[in-house]
Amino acid sequence: MSDPLHPPIPPISARHEPRFRTAERKHALAAAFQDQGEDYDRLRPGYPAAALEEILAQAPEADGRARRAIDLGAGTGKLSWALAARGLEVTAVDTSAAMLETARRGGPAGTLRTHLAPAEDTGLAAGCAELVTVAQAWHWFDAQAASAEAVRLLAPGGVLALVWNMLDVTIPWVHRLSRIMHAGDIHREDFLPTVGAGLELTARSVHQWEDPMPTGDVIDLARTRSYVITAPEERRARVLANLDWYLHEHLGHTPGATVGVPYRTDLFLYRAAGVGIGPDADARPRPS
Repeated sequence: MSDPLHPPIPPISARHEPRFRTAERKHALAAAFQDQGEDYDRLRPGYPAAALEEILAQAPEADGRARRAIDLGAGTGKLSWALAARGLEVTAVDTSAAMLETARRGGPAGTLRTHLAPAEDTGLAAGCAELVTVAQAWHWFDAQAASAEAVRLLAPGGVLALVWNMLDVTIPWVHRLSRIMHAGDIHREDFLPTVGAGLELTARSVHQWEDPMPTGDVIDLARTRSYVITAPEERRARVLANLDWYLHEHLGHTPGATVGVPYRTDLFLYRAAGVGIGPDADARPRPS
């Protein structure tokens, strides 16, 4: 019998997780983002309030001070700044100095700490955060090493939050948009991130929402995709031209009109193995 409070989400992809032909290809695609800070920050969506509230509801309170968060693979600081705005003391960690420079410009000077280091070996003190977050980046890491580092960084009872924004391809026109754009971060509905043995999944949820964008920005959004960034100029131009045709001719939007781009945010919350969140813990996917 179906559960009206937790209706099934239609299958969205045959892809269990992002796939890379070789380790060298994975490294090349990851490196492609190094110089995309300004476009990435302007065009990629933030994270819905409901997902942020769920994360903070599970992260333990600090004793007499602001809760501390380490945002691994922080990029331009989209999630870092959202957490800082909610009163957390945030350290954004990334391997790209250019991305972190963009992150520092995202809000008042001195509010966000940045740290240049890989997620697998940050060099930060053990037990230094009530919350460790990873948004859009876990699949770029060595999952076993990053899991061990997250466990090391977490204070007792701390939470690891893995977050992905994905185009909501359950909607037909968005499905075609994603194919034209070569969006490679669409996961299967039963997707679970690969994590190390030291972590235990305590909650999973899905949040569906829209990001309003002018049509020109929807086209430019493709420029922040690793496939397009690394493509030869002729192929890149063809992708952008196809998006122009799809939005303005096929879908009939006026150039510059605002389009609500549907997203789904998948959230996975973990604690160190053996540390639960109480009798009401529920790791089923829950749509917002």
